[in-house]
Amino acid sequence: MSPIQINPTVFTKTRKQVASNPRDSTNAATKAILVKGVEMAFHSGRQSYQVLKGVNWEIPKGDIQLLMGPSGSGKTTLLSILAGLLTPTAGHVYLLGQEITTMSRPKLAHFRLQNIGFVFQGFNLFPALTASENIEVVLNIKGIGGRSARQQAQVLLEQVGLGDNANQKPSDLSGGQKQRVAIARALAGNPPLILADEPTAALDSHSGHIVTDLLRRLAKEQGCTVLIVTHDSRVIDVADRVAYIEDGVLKQNG
Repeated sequence: MSPIQINPTVFTKTRKQVASNPRDSTNAATKAILVKGVEMAFHSGRQSYQVLKGVNWEIPKGDIQLLMGPSGSGKTTLLSILAGLLTPTAGHVYLLGQEITTMSRPKLAHFRLQNIGFVFQGFNLFPALTASENIEVVLNIKGIGGRSARQQAQVLLEQVGLGDNANQKPSDLSGGQKQRVAIARALAGNPPLILADEPTAALDSHSGHIVTDLLRRLAKEQGCTVLIVTHDSRVIDVADRVAYIEDGVLKQNG
């Protein structure tokens, strides 16, 4: 799966107005992610594509949650909705007790910056910046600059085993090393929620296990909730829970 990319010019959609249940917000306060009746339909001319069908999902705080499914199953669309990049046609999404489906764009952007770290399949590192600088950029955006940002970036790189690679650019790093830099960047500023989109797809089996084990360990140490979207069955053993999606229908298993 490639990094989350949605072309808004291809499809149009209309969000159904569905009333919230007051009890949902109470339940949401105890969950990292709460999804209630989420649907997603794209329309192109007279054709309609129902991508998500009444998705209900609860992810406890502090869990490592895996979302699996074949290509075209709706994984990327659901992740895009959870990341606040898409608004569902119907339903409600609560992250860390707050409903993001009704947030204004500025408030949602601020919420995402403060609370969500992203790990992508293609690493998404800035090629002209060093490993340290790639992390410092995120810290700068979060209001941490100068020596403090450099020190925090160094600590994060040491946590992922790349303390000696701080001044190397992505072109000097292996795929596994690049993904470890991406994990360090995702953890910058201690966000409580990490969303990982196919983090092992570009890696061999050995590197993939190193990356997922590292992500699990660091997340547990920092008390993060991690959602890993993947079709790679080799990483099942790192998860606390696994959910499956196919044809837009979500099924949970533990």
